[in-house]
Amino acid sequence: MSLVLFLHVFSCIFLTGLIWTIQLVHYPSFHWIADNRFEAFARFHAQRITYIVGPMMLLELGTALGLIYLLPHQRLFTIGNGLLVIGIWMSTLGFSIPCHSKLQKSRDPKTIDRLIITNWPRTILWTVRTALLSLFFMDQLGGQI
Repeated sequence: MSLVLFLHVFSCIFLTGLIWTIQLVHYPSFHWIADNRFEAFARFHAQRITYIVGPMMLLELGTALGLIYLLPHQRLFTIGNGLLVIGIWMSTLGFSIPCHSKLQKSRDPKTIDRLIITNWPRTILWTVRTALLSLFFMDQLGGQI
């Protein structure tokens, strides 16, 4: 088992747990923040969550690319996995970041709802990836446990 595979699985599982917390608790709680404090809260959230999500997503992307190179005999799986990672990045850049940028300027319940709705693809993609990677990881261990 390679360190790259371990770090990839770790980052995916970590981000899956985080995204479910964000999706079910954190983003819906945006509706409860008072208008006079919302912009400061939104800036605080975006800045602080980036410290957690940014490095982990970069680790996940880098190790996904590494797996394509390191596991040539598993190319179908590693390329498919990489495409799912790219889907997460596209959703993040295309939907999540624009919503957060708008919310840092003003509280808008429709934008909060859009953030919640458009976060579902990332939540589902990370969940599917965790399931597939867990099976792949166990297969790669092949009784080494």
